[in-house]
Amino acid sequence: MLIEFSVKNFLSFKNKITLSMEKGIGNENQDNVVSIGDIDLLKTAAIYGANASGKSNILKALTCSILMVRNSNLIPVGGKWNFIKPFLFDKTSKNKPSEFEFIFIENNIKYRYFFSADANRIYDEILDVYNSQKPSNIFTRIKTNNYEFAKDKNKLETLAANNTENKLFLSTATNWNYDKTKDAYLWFANAIDTYDSFENIADNDLIDYSKNDAGLKNFALKLLKEADILIKDITVDYEEKEADNTMIDMLVPPLARNGEKIKVKNVNIELEHEIKDADDTYHSYKLNFTDESSGTKVLFAFAPFLKRAFEKTKVIVVDELERSMHPALVEFIVKLFNNKEINKANSQLIFTTHATNLLDLELLRRDQIWFTEKNPETGVSDLYPLDSFSVRKEENIQRGYINGRYGAIPFIRDVDLWLEDK
Repeated sequence: MLIEFSVKNFLSFKNKITLSMEKGIGNENQDNVVSIGDIDLLKTAAIYGANASGKSNILKALTCSILMVRNSNLIPVGGKWNFIKPFLFDKTSKNKPSEFEFIFIENNIKYRYFFSADANRIYDEILDVYNSQKPSNIFTRIKTNNYEFAKDKNKLETLAANNTENKLFLSTATNWNYDKTKDAYLWFANAIDTYDSFENIADNDLIDYSKNDAGLKNFALKLLKEADILIKDITVDYEEKEADNTMIDMLVPPLARNGEKIKVKNVNIELEHEIKDADDTYHSYKLNFTDESSGTKVLFAFAPFLKRAFEKTKVIVVDELERSMHPALVEFIVKLFNNKEINKANSQLIFTTHATNLLDLELLRRDQIWFTEKNPETGVSDLYPLDSFSVRKEENIQRGYINGRYGAIPFIRDVDLWLEDK
């Protein structure tokens, strides 16, 4: 589980900002909180802000740093991390590395992982493990090529000598089977995922319906029913066949793929609707998945992903959660993650949104609501939580947000003033 994430000098975040999933003060909405040892963590977090305020840059910072850990062993010598982009509206910042820090729990052990990098190299890198209240350092990397090791010095010095300046040592050490970095690396590899929209979760998960999993089918039908989308049954036809390799051979010679034929997977899904006809009798009609509404398709395709999240602990980060979905449905999904009887794996959902109906202290705690705001004069974004304000438990925070009490809203000129401009 994620405890907190920090980033500095990346895109619009010139200064260090921290998104914390640790419970603040207050005992309201205890179902939204899970205790892992002596740490109380939140299951969901919502991030609000005006357009271009920096909301999506949080997701980009997470995505960038996670992909670097996952792909570090694949980057060639001299390869560049082109998606690292520092804050450019400052003469000093644009020439400094970006900084990323994660504090997280994997296999009930707390870790802290920090690194700084630009497109060309890794500068500093630290991995600490908390086997007790105090951290123990596994490795520290300083100024690219200088390393410090508290234990296993001879083995780690050999691995460091084989590392390159553009590769993260966390990935290199794990790739060479160093067991003390393995759990931390696997957290990045398997336990946290980012999506730039809810819709993009769908593409890879539709294939799960081809496995004839009765549990998944029932879960999807129940999910659609709760969303007031009445589907009687689901029919799935799955076919894997050889592609037309003529064009593929031109792009990837057969020798380069050991003569293997490229196969394509086709999944045809039909949803069965029960419809009341003019004669007051019910008849079943099948509709191809491609012809369903965008909201139905998004929710249906999300069902396998959601089911897995409730069975195995994940951190899920989604940009604009409400895209293609009714606000009530977004609220329903947030409730699913906060419900301890449904989200038994204690997965976390972090999302950006404009859905003001979620600004309800009966749904979310004050420490689960965050805001981004950009200074129009400097271009610098900031991130801050609702509980940094003096907010009463019974306060109407939706009204307060719309009225600008917490900032993070656009200030738009009146149309008449626009018409007066020549």
